[in-house]
Amino acid sequence: MSTRIDTVWKQVTPALVEELVAFWQANQAIASADEARQRALQAVCVLRDGDGGICGVATAVVKITPRLRQPTYYYRIFLARAMRGHDVFLPMVRQSKQALHEYNQGLARPESLGLLFEIENGKLGKAYPHAYEPTFDATFIGYSPRGKQLHVSYFSDAMLQAPARIAVNRGVRRSPNPSIPAQQSG
Repeated sequence: MSTRIDTVWKQVTPALVEELVAFWQANQAIASADEARQRALQAVCVLRDGDGGICGVATAVVKITPRLRQPTYYYRIFLARAMRGHDVFLPMVRQSKQALHEYNQGLARPESLGLLFEIENGKLGKAYPHAYEPTFDATFIGYSPRGKQLHVSYFSDAMLQAPARIAVNRGVRRSPNPSIPAQQSG
């Protein structure tokens, strides 16, 4: 199957937003059109089939996880069912990482140290069981509060920043990251 990956980071047009909303809704990935429009603005790379239709998308948003206390791009890939198992995951990760790294190199102060993956697909978790995965240059850092594997792929020139503050309230750690649930401390 012929595909191409287009880098769209910080170049998402209104037409692409609507195309992504339609893609997510057709694939029952994001039900809310408003949520899909917000996510579309986070698009890094778009996978297109031979006819030019969207069949996958990678998104990223800067998050600070309590575990790292450093900014990373919370990275997601969604593929249409027909594209799963067609060896597009690694090319999408590599192209996305390159685009995000180049973007950060152009900033006065980098906004991220690399990509954070929360492996939601059980098949991927089994396919990549090592603490360090050279295929996508990622290091296992533990499990999310949802019990999913967390991996980080750092940019080659990433430098640690001052640790971010983590709010603690009555024994419950409050994550500044709404996509990663709070967890009980202790």
